Amino acid sequence: MAFRYGEYHDGPDPLAPPYDVRAALDEMGDAILSGSTPVHALRDLLKRGLPGTQERRGLDDMLREVRKRRRDLRERGRLDGTLERARALLDKAIGQERAELFPDPSDDARLREAGLDALPEDTASAIQELSSYDWRSQAARQTFEELRDLLRREVLDSQFRGLRDALTNPDPEAMRRVREMMADLNGMLDKDARGEHTQADFEQFMAKYGDLFPEKPRNLDELVDILARRAAATQRMLASMTPRQREELGNLMNQTLEQAGLADEMRRLGEALYSRRPDLAWNAPERLTGEEPLAMGDAVTALEELADLTQLETALRQDYPGARLDDIDEDAVRRALGRSAVDDLEALKRIERELEEQGYLLRRRGKLELTPKAVRRLGETALRRVFSSLDAGRRGDHDQHDAGSAGELTGSSRPWRFGDEQPIDVVRTLVNGVRSGGVTLGDRVGVRLSVDDFEVAETERRSAAAVCLLVDLSYSMALRGTWAAAKQTALALQALVASKFPQDAVQIIGFSNYARVLQPDELAGLDWDMVQGTNLHHALLIAGRHLDRHPDFEPVVLVVTDGEPTAHLLRNGRSAFEWPPSHETLELTLSEVDKMTRRRATINVFMLAADDRLKEFVDEVARRNGGRVFSPSADRLGEYVVSDFLRLRRTR
Repeated sequence: MAFRYGEYHDGPDPLAPPYDVRAALDEMGDAILSGSTPVHALRDLLKRGLPGTQERRGLDDMLREVRKRRRDLRERGRLDGTLERARALLDKAIGQERAELFPDPSDDARLREAGLDALPEDTASAIQELSSYDWRSQAARQTFEELRDLLRREVLDSQFRGLRDALTNPDPEAMRRVREMMADLNGMLDKDARGEHTQADFEQFMAKYGDLFPEKPRNLDELVDILARRAAATQRMLASMTPRQREELGNLMNQTLEQAGLADEMRRLGEALYSRRPDLAWNAPERLTGEEPLAMGDAVTALEELADLTQLETALRQDYPGARLDDIDEDAVRRALGRSAVDDLEALKRIERELEEQGYLLRRRGKLELTPKAVRRLGETALRRVFSSLDAGRRGDHDQHDAGSAGELTGSSRPWRFGDEQPIDVVRTLVNGVRSGGVTLGDRVGVRLSVDDFEVAETERRSAAAVCLLVDLSYSMALRGTWAAAKQTALALQALVASKFPQDAVQIIGFSNYARVLQPDELAGLDWDMVQGTNLHHALLIAGRHLDRHPDFEPVVLVVTDGEPTAHLLRNGRSAFEWPPSHETLELTLSEVDKMTRRRATINVFMLAADDRLKEFVDEVARRNGGRVFSPSADRLGEYVVSDFLRLRRTR
């Protein structure tokens, strides 16, 4: 059987390694460990862009380019360029006609001059009256025809990009083809409204008129979108002018379309486009501040691009609820910033997509959450930060050596001694027998062992601990800027216990007006509570239950707080808050401290503020319980907690 190997064309390479998003997660982790939520951390990452990814731009870079492009467009010119040009050509034609009439002494010449003097000031009305005027001057006749050709090209170009070039030379056949195109286009839209349109109809239309649409739409929906955006830009151009300019240019447009035989078809098209895309800003005025007068088609193009840039800016900001990168229109990015920006956007989308597909992020009920897999990595990151501050010699985690067959293997062995209960290291024992010459030959090969040949595998016992970390979630933690350090510490301790002491039972308890057990997968996205109350009483109650469920474990209780207890739990389960702390709150909290002492649980308190009342309270806790009090700065909290935990584990 012959086999042929070649490039795989049926989709993504199934053997390609998965996209490495760990760097992206670590970048997010820096923000999350500093107190940010997952959704804000992801949004900030996408705005900055991921460093080291071939200089890919982030959303902020694209946003700056979009805003610069908007400024440039607004400073490009004025909207009344066509109106100004029409007035200039009209004045030129009238001047040429007057020059022809002046030498003629006849009454007809004087009557013609009087008629020219009586022309209305409004350009559209003047052109309307002159449309039936019999010009004496051939130069004036040519100038007036140039004016009418200009208006015809500009008016049609304001509706169909590119028609201005197609109608550069006056050609009755070209105008007849435009009228046929308009009729066929409206017929195709009517057919689509009845549900009878097919792609074949569109392809037949484009085969006949495709040269009039430089955008090369692929289907009717794309064509409608192109025409609707341009028609809306035309309406915005009129809305951006002064009332007098708007009336004058509107009359010129209507008059030009009537003379070209396109007024009815253009009206039908405008109604159809508006009904299909009412979401466009049809009458929102824009302000252009440039000095150069723009032709009507160029002004409409500028306003069309401004509308695209405004929508693109909103999408790139990503500051609305439920915002996702899929909301950003790639075609709008390509039109505004070029192909390279589309590649940059796709790289950012891939980061967001892969974080979800590889199990780091989860969208639940429209909310972005970190998965346990991501939390584990963030915990390892937090732990590495803490360990980077600790001396290498302070990381020991062994407790009791020679722990018998129930211990954990260390990987080393030693000679057997009478009374050892460790398992025999069979391989080393046999090697010792061979080395001592205990090999027997004959019908059967064997190894003769002596007592001195035996070795046992060394083991160590790691005593299990019931660990309780009580973390203050009250509003004051955010006000003092200590909440991020507390969250990072909780993640680091969780990761330490999971990796170094898997036999331990760890429980992290958050407390504000009430206390609650915090699961590992909610730690990273956890935020402080905007409530009043520091209910250490409730937190110690929950911690006590955890210790009671593990009576054979060594108890470890660590408390991180920045304030004295100001709340306690009532018999009916409700929280009672009072500040300054009531006698009842202090009494109930210290009662739970005494219960911890009877459980042989030492309470070490990490004090994040220097309040006198807090210092007085924790000193009383230390006196009753025998624990220690630490007063670390926020940036060294993790180092203090982890090193203290390791000290306690080594002692036991």
